Amino acid sequence: MHIHILGACGTFMGGVALLAKRAGHRVSGSDQHTYPPMSTQLEAEGIELIEGYSPDQLEPEPDLVIVGNALSRGNPAVEYVLNNGIEYTSGPRWLGENYLRGKSVIAVAGTHGKTTTAAMVSWILEAAGEKPGFLIGGVPENFGFSARDGERFFVVEADEYDTAFFDKRAKFVHYRPDIAILNNLEFDHADIYEDLKAIQTQFHHLVRTIPGNGTIISNGQDSKLESVLDRGCWSNLQRFSMEEGLNWQVELLKPDGSALEFYLDGASIGQLSWSHCGRHNAMNACAAIAAGVAAGVSPRHAVEALASFKGVKRRMELIADTGNIRVYDDFAHHPTAIRLTLEGLRRSVGNARVLVALEPRSNTMRAGVHIGELGPALMPADRVWLMAGEGIDWDPQETLAPLEGRGRVVTRTEDMLAQMLDTAQSGDHIIFMSNGGFDSAPTRFCQSLKQNELV
Repeated sequence: MHIHILGACGTFMGGVALLAKRAGHRVSGSDQHTYPPMSTQLEAEGIELIEGYSPDQLEPEPDLVIVGNALSRGNPAVEYVLNNGIEYTSGPRWLGENYLRGKSVIAVAGTHGKTTTAAMVSWILEAAGEKPGFLIGGVPENFGFSARDGERFFVVEADEYDTAFFDKRAKFVHYRPDIAILNNLEFDHADIYEDLKAIQTQFHHLVRTIPGNGTIISNGQDSKLESVLDRGCWSNLQRFSMEEGLNWQVELLKPDGSALEFYLDGASIGQLSWSHCGRHNAMNACAAIAAGVAAGVSPRHAVEALASFKGVKRRMELIADTGNIRVYDDFAHHPTAIRLTLEGLRRSVGNARVLVALEPRSNTMRAGVHIGELGPALMPADRVWLMAGEGIDWDPQETLAPLEGRGRVVTRTEDMLAQMLDTAQSGDHIIFMSNGGFDSAPTRFCQSLKQNELV
């Protein structure tokens, strides 16, 4: 079968393309801009990529077109598909109906931490010899790619974003998992959902798809998830927390979260020392261990596996250590995630300076939905540069007011990089935070740092 994918360079759709190719299909794809790392992954698999959405790419007619959720009516390729009656579907539906059937599916849902937690679960299963398949919205460093086919288990990052222009349900309702992690729940995706209750309804729909002999692993500290579960739960329910009294507990043995201890029903199952930090990563690890145990891994082996977990690209990824200045690239899309990341780093580095460059890139942040939370979320930083690009109709300077002069608003990448280079000094920790390309600012900054070191 010839499958053509519209929007193939997104992480999810690129993963679908890889899985379809490995399932034996002839696969081609297109995107508005074909760009690495996904373009290089796809081309290495022999998948032809086309720049743009000209209808010419659909001649001769493929057997099936998989449409990414970034495409909408008015797109030339979409209109051609509809006008000519070409068979089409969405990525999540194709994955659920054609690939996940017969697999033991582990889905990781939540506003924050999906990618990292899914990568942790995959690594726990890999360390146990299970050779899981996975489709993750990032590149786990332990594997080096975002998707692969596997054997019995398949781990999928279960996004609550809508499926496609013709299917406004959340992506995750297509996956029908046997084990589901509900990491946390906040209002997000304001371009899709009217309010928090609308997102809670989607999570309720996910819960309805999990079999009675399946397992739900839910954040016991999240009242919004508890409200979802109050609407109905028909599966084995386990809760994880940093507090005592629930099924799974994680305790910080060091304030920065670099040493942890885990408990199951009040009894210790092991301690973990690792290179990661932050309360959010401690909770992610607790959920991942619980999922691994639900899949049959022993508690002790699940904990031990995370000692060698390397993290995920663009999730506080250390990309340079030059002149004793450490530079990180982080996929930031919500004030809560920004706050937790910076709090974790602050506890880890003590009094060392933390410099942040932030690009509000998600539709929700650009719309100003969470703007009152953004300034407080940046408080652990010593200096902040906020990139105020097009489409921001809120006052960035007012947003940075809680920083009391430690924040600057910039509109040009060149100005921001010049100011950061002038400010940076030995011992600093510098984070670029964006869920977009950020005009290649992290890479450009690191190149300039190295050049300055050579001068």
